[in-house]
Amino acid sequence: MEVPLLLVDGHNLAFRAAFGFPAPIRSRDKTRDLTAVFGFFALLRVAIRDEPAHPPEVIVVFDGENGSAARKAADADYKAQRADDEAAMKPIRALPDIKRGLDAYGLPWIEIDNAEADDVIATLTCSAPDRERLIMSMDKDFYQLLGPGVRMLNTAMHPGKRLIGPDEVRERHGVTPRQWPCFRALCGDPSDNIPGVRGIGEKTAAKLLAGGLHVRDLPTSGRLTGAKGQRILDTFPQVLAWRELIVARTDVPLPALPGGSPSPTLPAPAEVVDTLGLW
Repeated sequence: MEVPLLLVDGHNLAFRAAFGFPAPIRSRDKTRDLTAVFGFFALLRVAIRDEPAHPPEVIVVFDGENGSAARKAADADYKAQRADDEAAMKPIRALPDIKRGLDAYGLPWIEIDNAEADDVIATLTCSAPDRERLIMSMDKDFYQLLGPGVRMLNTAMHPGKRLIGPDEVRERHGVTPRQWPCFRALCGDPSDNIPGVRGIGEKTAAKLLAGGLHVRDLPTSGRLTGAKGQRILDTFPQVLAWRELIVARTDVPLPALPGGSPSPTLPAPAEVVDTLGLW
């Protein structure tokens, strides 16, 4: 039986650990905030232990320092709203210790300077078409990758509702995974600072794309009527450009391909923190 592949959005998990963990974790002398490190390994341990049907091969992927440069060159507003103040830097400062912890327990991680984690994970997903692939993230842009054998894992959800596949995307948003970049180009994606077309919400976007339409089909579809339709036509080149920003690349050169063997299990997060000498 093929070993499941668990692909972890490293920055996303670090931010969730830093800002969404139920209680702060501090060093014994109270001088260091260890919440991001402790929470990262606690949440990852739960995912490895509880969700895949069989012990998975785990690969953690981090955004490269210049990963978003190409998209920012195409659109200066891309992710321009993201804070870089002292509070927002908490999970970033924890990354070196998180990477040391992954190394200490034999869990591989990838960080490619000029690639975003989304694109690396998309490429890894396509590299193992015959295996079950789980993407651990709360970033809905990964919806575009979902299909046979590919689901998202969100451990913030209740047990039994943590795995998201194409059916859940259609039920919640009214579009298929393949249509996700078109959908977000129309209604916007605040997390990436993509505004979408003024006045076009999720319901309208889904209705316009009903039947599997691509956004490029809309001008000849007869669906762009009234003031909202005219706004889409007026901004159509920008809509197509936004879609290209959202589409994940699947051709990133990888340092190594998945090996196919289960990864080691993680101990309790307190033991990881102790191994790292952070207490």
